[in-house]
Amino acid sequence: MVDLLSSFYPWIKSIHILAVISWMAGLFYLPRIFVYHCERAQKGDNLDATFQIMEGKLLKIIMLPAMILTWICGLLMVFIPGIIDWSMAWVWVKFISILAMTWFHKWCADHCKFLKSGHFLKSGRYYRIMNEVPTVLAIVIVVSVIVKF
Repeated sequence: MVDLLSSFYPWIKSIHILAVISWMAGLFYLPRIFVYHCERAQKGDNLDATFQIMEGKLLKIIMLPAMILTWICGLLMVFIPGIIDWSMAWVWVKFISILAMTWFHKWCADHCKFLKSGHFLKSGRYYRIMNEVPTVLAIVIVVSVIVKF
């Protein structure tokens, strides 16, 4: 099994990178849609319905499959000998950051539900601030992987 995974490593890594790009695009864009949804739409109007469709499709059609594929490919690479040295700090920093990114995905899904139910509980400013979370996490992940401290 390990030899088979090793022979497919370039393919697994390629799919992983493409999935990460798709997932991150959604994580960057969805909170921005939340900003406009809560600032411009009124509960039940046409704009509210449009934002709900945009948010729902982005979450379910792009972000969720991309997150799942990211996790699957990432876990497959973990089981290839020589790829991960668990004694190094960068591995744990990346792992914690990925868990945080997954939590942020769940946070986005929860806020899709809030907005869909008409609960405009947060301000546009709140969503603008939260929009920075995936940026910070992406920086930490990329630096961890490249620098390998």
